[in-house]
Amino acid sequence: MPHPNPYWARNLRYLAILLSIWFLVSFGCGILFADALNAIRIPGTGFKLGFWFAQQGSIYVFVVLIFVYARLMNRLDREYGVAEERGGGRRPRVR
Repeated sequence: MPHPNPYWARNLRYLAILLSIWFLVSFGCGILFADALNAIRIPGTGFKLGFWFAQQGSIYVFVVLIFVYARLMNRLDREYGVAEERGGGRRPRVR
């Protein structure tokens, strides 16, 4: 059954995709594939890649995904005409 509101359907699709990526990075790389990734060392640091993903990598990926989500939602808001305007008015586009 199609979602009654295409804006929210796309928003939920974005959320599902981005949370799946975060799950794969945090759970997959940090726990499931940690032993295989530990065979690789990060150049210049000596840290094992699986350890790095478990301790740092999933946090960095999560922060990047927050910015990706904000950008996607700003684009979606503009597409559906619900974007928040800055400065109280519409600014002309500079070319």
